[in-house]
Amino acid sequence: MTAWRALVVDDSLTVRMDLVEGLEAAGFEAVGCGSAAEARAALAGGRFDVAILDVRLGDGDGVDLLCEIRASEEELGRTPVMLLSSESEVRDRVRGLSTGADEYAGKPYVLSYVVARARELAEESRSSAPPDRATILVIDDSVSFREAIREALEAAGYRAIVAESGEDGLQKAAVMRPALVIVDGQLPGIDGVTVIRRLRLDAALRHTPCIMITASDIPDSEMGAFEAGVDAYLDKRTPPAEVVARVASLLARAAGPKASVRSALAANKLLVVGAGIQHLTTSLRSEAFDVVFAPTPEDAVLLAGVETPACVIVEVTSEAAGCKAIRAALSRPGAVLALTASDSDSRLAIDCLAAGVDEVVSRATPGPLLVARIRAQLRRKQAEEEGARERDARLARELTLAEARAAEALAEARAELLAELERKNAELAVANSELEAFSYSVSHDLRAPLRAIEGFSRALEEDQGHLLEEVGRQHLARVYGATARMRELIDDLLTLSRVTRAELRRGRVDLSELARIVGRELVGREPARPADVDVEDGLEVEGDKGLLRAVLENLMGNAWKFSAKRERTKIAVGSTVVDGARAFFVRDNGVGFDMTRADKLFRPFQRLHAQSEFEGTGIGLATVRRIVGRHGGRTWAEASPDGACIYFTLG
Repeated sequence: MTAWRALVVDDSLTVRMDLVEGLEAAGFEAVGCGSAAEARAALAGGRFDVAILDVRLGDGDGVDLLCEIRASEEELGRTPVMLLSSESEVRDRVRGLSTGADEYAGKPYVLSYVVARARELAEESRSSAPPDRATILVIDDSVSFREAIREALEAAGYRAIVAESGEDGLQKAAVMRPALVIVDGQLPGIDGVTVIRRLRLDAALRHTPCIMITASDIPDSEMGAFEAGVDAYLDKRTPPAEVVARVASLLARAAGPKASVRSALAANKLLVVGAGIQHLTTSLRSEAFDVVFAPTPEDAVLLAGVETPACVIVEVTSEAAGCKAIRAALSRPGAVLALTASDSDSRLAIDCLAAGVDEVVSRATPGPLLVARIRAQLRRKQAEEEGARERDARLARELTLAEARAAEALAEARAELLAELERKNAELAVANSELEAFSYSVSHDLRAPLRAIEGFSRALEEDQGHLLEEVGRQHLARVYGATARMRELIDDLLTLSRVTRAELRRGRVDLSELARIVGRELVGREPARPADVDVEDGLEVEGDKGLLRAVLENLMGNAWKFSAKRERTKIAVGSTVVDGARAFFVRDNGVGFDMTRADKLFRPFQRLHAQSEFEGTGIGLATVRRIVGRHGGRTWAEASPDGACIYFTLG
């Protein structure tokens, strides 16, 4: 993967060169521009992973250039932008960040902070760092030794960066996130053991493999190094080739996860609040902090809406209300330190802690101790953030496992249900087949004895009818009526059996036309009967034309039958919308039925009126339900003193 590309736009040659050199040392391909016009030309030549813009340029405004970059993002993709400015007013920072800047650093800037933020923004832009070569950090005050190690590492394909002191090495480690650190045991300032300890305390760097190389002959130095957390301890007389081999071995075995949190050793942004402690900004910048100053808590709250400082230092004189407002305004849980006039005011300290302050410090605290307290809070917040991320990751893994287990259990349950459903369907198919065969067989087998009964009864009437008295002839009439009803029952059973077994032949069906045909047939049977048959136009459906005609014949036949006692028969066929679906109906002005017995209406052989009132077998509506069910629909009925209405839908 190619190196990150950084655009630096500043009309100061000194600033421009300083930033370009710092970025190139961090692995960037940096392009410096002294004007807005040069920057536009550079932007036209290709996309940058990060842009650093001065707010005040000789030929324009950096914020206006930022707006141009944002306007071109649909074509080129989003470019993270950092603004640089000597303007210290809160409103200027808010304006820049609200316009779309990702970072705003004040002048004089802290180079390590600018470079570190540029790396972070570039990583977010590309979604990953360019891992073309493993980066090795060499910390040693001997120029000849570190150059020899650097040359050996680069000859082996590694990217080597060097530092001549422990402090400089820690800063570069925080910015560069090296794959491995080689550190001398004896250094100016903090020694190698202290460097190792601080690396191991930092959540972002604690898994980095470390090699200590020293010329010390102190017997306990090796023990102290391993207790601090080194992975290998070498003598300075070790040949560079062996050092490289040790590096390769440690990197091959390194299994530590890459930290997702920011290093506490890196240059962090501090927000200093209060006119009485503005003097701290200079000393804190010397400790590689990027310092933003806000005169009042109100200004700090305004800045907290657009910036995310790692730590806020608040001057507290008499009450902690400002601390509470600042804590509430922070978009993420950064550290908050309160500086009080005295460390003996317990009431004020308690109020500050209750307001959400992490630490209460006296303004008389020496600078180095104040910096140590700030870094301690940063480490604590860093550990909290790392713990939260680990909990989230663990929860995500547990949720994934739970989902997998649930999906597996669901799949097993579904398979069991499908198997059970197939078994039930098979049993139902066998039962239906047997029932259909039984119905068909019984219907056919009953015809022969029925014909015999009717035939012998006719013969008896013809041959011996003159010998029968009136009672005997009445008995014969009842036999004829019973055989006729039995024949009708058999025919209806055969019809129901055919409806169940018949293959559905779907197509476009005009129910309006079918209803008019059935209506004409009904009127034709009793032309003298006053009747109105009203059919709605446009009742077109998908279905089996023959079976749907049987539905209308049964429903309209029932309507005709049960309205026979009215002075004028009225039958209506139409449609309506029920529960968002189209439903069809056949309504009459007949005698209706008892709604408490409506559940029996569609069952075979269930009649709600006596045979003496209305003839029939009770098969018609059962046939209707069977046909409608095969079309994926449903049936129901409603009754009133003015008649009955049968509804049905079709899937």
